[in-house]
Amino acid sequence: MPLPKAPDKPATILLPADSPAPPAPVRARRPGSALSASPGKPGSALSASPGKPASGPSASPGLPSEALRAKAGEPASELRARTGQPASEPRARERPAAHLALVETRTRAAGRKVRPASGRPKLFVLDTNVLMHDPTSLFRFEEHDIFLPMMTLEELDGHKKGLSEVARNARQASRSLDALVATCHHKIEEGILLSSIGNTEATGRLFLQTEAIAEVLPPSLPVGKADNHILGVVRALSQTRADCDVVLVSKDINMRVKARALGLSAEDYTNDKVLEDTDVLYTGVLALPDNFWDRHSKAMESWQQSGATYYRITGPLVPELLINEFVFLEVATPPFYAQVKEIRAKTAVLRVLRDYLHAKNAVWGITARNREQSFALNLLMDPDCDFVTLIGQAGTGKTLLALAAGLAQTLESRRYSEIIMTRATVPFGEDIGFLPGTEEEKMAPWMGALEDNLEVLNRGEDAAGEWGRAATNDLIRTRIRIKAMSFMRGRTFISKYLIIDEAQNLTPKQMKTLITRAGPGTKVVCLGNIAQIDTPYLTEGSSGLSYVVDRFKGWPHAGHVTLQRGERSRLADHAAEAL
Repeated sequence: MPLPKAPDKPATILLPADSPAPPAPVRARRPGSALSASPGKPGSALSASPGKPASGPSASPGLPSEALRAKAGEPASELRARTGQPASEPRARERPAAHLALVETRTRAAGRKVRPASGRPKLFVLDTNVLMHDPTSLFRFEEHDIFLPMMTLEELDGHKKGLSEVARNARQASRSLDALVATCHHKIEEGILLSSIGNTEATGRLFLQTEAIAEVLPPSLPVGKADNHILGVVRALSQTRADCDVVLVSKDINMRVKARALGLSAEDYTNDKVLEDTDVLYTGVLALPDNFWDRHSKAMESWQQSGATYYRITGPLVPELLINEFVFLEVATPPFYAQVKEIRAKTAVLRVLRDYLHAKNAVWGITARNREQSFALNLLMDPDCDFVTLIGQAGTGKTLLALAAGLAQTLESRRYSEIIMTRATVPFGEDIGFLPGTEEEKMAPWMGALEDNLEVLNRGEDAAGEWGRAATNDLIRTRIRIKAMSFMRGRTFISKYLIIDEAQNLTPKQMKTLITRAGPGTKVVCLGNIAQIDTPYLTEGSSGLSYVVDRFKGWPHAGHVTLQRGERSRLADHAAEAL
């Protein structure tokens, strides 16, 4: 069941006039991570998971929250210091009895992660791979300070040449450092404010290594290696900076292992993750409870419109629903399959789905074989749905369904002028080198899935004979274009059906670049399996496919379905489960 979204507007709590003045929120004093929330920042005291409502202070009139109650025997001055209240301000003030105090509590926007802050300030030493992985990581540590060793800058300079994603990130990180240094009008040893170029969330300072640091490392570690030089800087800082906790942040697993072996604190950089656990990734499908109609049929309305049946319901499940989410109830006779089309206040409008399991609703000769495939075809054939994401393991029919829906809407209904197919060219094993020919000829080896699925879709043309199949293939070829992702920037697709295959290998930045190519009348379909990521430094939580699924959920013109059951063959299904 999908989790409810965090409230978008600040909550207002009314307190009686004779109640104590509301103190500032207090964060928990447990050890923080590299992403601790900043003090005094709106919502920094509220621990909100992505998709969950933030839990704020208690709304009981006149009672502060548990985090703000004074401990037994605690002096008032210590309570004021712990809550952030100025010592000169009294705990309670005399006010007229009819006057009400307004206390405003803010929460972060839905989907933004809030982490508990540590009791001690932290100094994060960044490894080079963190900046090359996310060039905006300089501004992701909120109230904590950042230290960049000279070796990090040297390695960053060595990777800035080229057209790869790593080189682009290195250049962007260098430009950010140059802009920060340009704003420094005092001694650079005092630190540079990270918020000086507009990143208001980063309230810490940037420290650069301006002098040689005596490195005390075991003799067995080679001195000339860059990683060992950074470890030496971390060890020296941990001995000289007693006012804070020194933590190494690196994407390199071996680097973190060596740091911990030397007794140093080391953490992975996880701010780029959309979700901490992919098990809570939005699936787009919700199973209704058996008593759904008993609890939601009060004052229910139903009507027919454009050949579809609609229901307007009210009940306790409505706040948990999202627009374009699929709901089903299979204990009923007949089974109930619907899609959420509208949510207003405490009511939701459900539209009964078209049954693509039936042969009369076949799409280019293809019928759905399970419930999720029928849901996916409802999204793919919906002209009002501009963006569709399909996630599933190998053999669930993602590419076949997307291609069949594209051919039906391009050649039959002529809703789109042509189909454009692209994919991330990340090799599974060893790279075979440069490929000869034109752009489409170079992409041909990557488009084996397209050829296989076209063969399945044209299998029903046996009655037309060999000439009929050849004519159909030629017609289809004229409406399908294979494009390389490298040349997408700056293009605008008008009335196209764009299929992005293997989207799990794309970064969030690459995904944004591709989706923003869509012009009027274009539909974008993203396909992928987040369990098969071949791009280095990308995980299930930081993949661009997970990113767009989480960010587009609930948008009226986007939909998502996670395909659960494989339909390729019994051998493929068993291999996906057993291996």
